Formats: sequence, C-alpha cells, structure tokens
Amino acid sequence: MKILLDGQMTSRDEAVISAFDHGFLYGIGLFETFRTYGGRPWLLEEHVERLAKGCDMLGIRYELDAGRMKRCIADLLTANGLSDGYIRWSVSAGEGEIGLPPGDYERPHEIVYAKALPWDEPNTRAGKTLRLLKVRRSTPEGAFRLKSFHYMNNIVAKRELRAVGAAPGTEGLFLDGAGYVAEGMVSNVFWLHEGKLYTPSSDTGLLEGITRDYVLRLARTEGIPAEEGLYGWAALREADEIFVTNSIQEIVPIARLEDDQGQTVKSWDGGAGTLTLRLMRLYRDAAERNDNG
Repeated sequence: MKILLDGQMTSRDEAVISAFDHGFLYGIGLFETFRTYGGRPWLLEEHVERLAKGCDMLGIRYELDAGRMKRCIADLLTANGLSDGYIRWSVSAGEGEIGLPPGDYERPHEIVYAKALPWDEPNTRAGKTLRLLKVRRSTPEGAFRLKSFHYMNNIVAKRELRAVGAAPGTEGLFLDGAGYVAEGMVSNVFWLHEGKLYTPSSDTGLLEGITRDYVLRLARTEGIPAEEGLYGWAALREADEIFVTNSIQEIVPIARLEDDQGQTVKSWDGGAGTLTLRLMRLYRDAAERNDNG
C-alpha cells in the first residue's frame, strides 16, 4: 500500500511518525473517512469544514485546501492501482514534549490512506443486525464530538460484541449516559415510524455524521417528514424500518434488532423497507452524479 505522508508518496513500511507526536502520546489528532465515485471524492467540502472546525478547537495549525486534496486523492488512487477507494485523511498534532502543550500545535502531520472498496449495489445490499450495547456512549471531548484519534469507547464496544459472540458484521448501538439512543459504533441511526423519519439529536453527544446530515437534507428535498430528538430504546422497538449511515457504507438497512442480551426484538425479512430502499437509491444516484444537493 502507498500512502501520503506530509504530501510525499511513500510505502506503508517506510512511513514513520515520531514517538513524541501528540497524536501518539495523547490522541490529539483528527481524521475524515470518505469515498470516491468515478475517482471524485463525495461531499468533500463538508468533510473539509468538519476537519477545519476540529483543528481550530484543538489548536492544530493546519490549512485545508479542497483543490489540493482532490489532486492528492487522485494521485494516491493511481499509485495504489485503484479507480475508486476508501479514503482516510488524517491530521496528527505533531511532535511535542511529554506533558500538556502550552500553546497551539504549529507543525502537524498529514497522513492520507486509500484502500479498495468491496463491490456493492443498493438494490442487493444485505441488512445488518443492530444490537444494543451495555457500554454507554462517552461524552464528547468538548462542546461537540470530534472525529478524533481517541476511539477507545468504540473499541471497548467492539470487544463487548466479540465477547458475547455477536454475529460478524453486527453493529453495536450506544445509548448515552441518560439512556437515550445515541449512535452506532461506526454509524448514525435512523428509523421510520408511521411515515415519519427519526434520528437522535446531537444533544446525545453523537458525532454529527456527514452522511447523516445529507440524508436529512435528502428527506427534506423529497418531502419526507423528519425529526431529531431524544428517544429511548422503546422507539426502536416500535420502528417500521431502521437503517444506519456512514460515509463508506452509505445507507445500510437493519434486518434484525437485538437487545443487550442478544434476544431478537424485531426482524425484517426481504431486505430494505420501502423508504430505506428509496433513500439508498437516491443517495447512490446523487453520489455518482457528485450532486451535493
């Protein structure tokens, strides 16, 4: 695999970061994951805006340039023999002394990865199992949740699923500290009930996903009533359809809902529900056109 380290193409075996980098020492770093369609990154401006906001919050002096990013992504795809790919754009704080920094991070490192995407088509996309987690979602790092290097809460959740023998591919569902539905381990969650679309509010401390925001925009454009709020586990038990979203997997239908004991609460046969499938198709069509709406 070839990666870009501070703008230089290098192999994975040659890429190095200092042991004193605060991304390693303290988890001070941010990343964005997104994919390309026809070689073009999708919703890049939204990812750039979120990354810039996070860098500003952490005092990481890093200049973002969407045009340069597009050129780097094209070069990286070519170097890895990919026509399209999964892109991870990371910014690590940079080298510092042991201890909390007295000021801003002036020399961050940029690391960009690309890997192949599995074949996928919305009409035949398999549904996932969504299982309630015992571990609760941690509170955000500050006023809002960052897409940061600090992923311990998610990893602990993944280990919980592994320890209880959850089926491969199961997505874990976090509740927040007050018991409200928050988000998946690597996704945002939506559900349909009596013709209305619901998703948890950012008040739960969830990551405001780029795909989540796009789906809400898409719903408004299509005249689908949508609501963000605070909802308990019971709301999912009553759902007519459930799906999860992220920037790599797009919109994924939920075929089975499980409680934290692994008992099936609800299941849906025959793939995605009518609204979920409609949104899946609309999303893919827009992405392939690279139409941000």
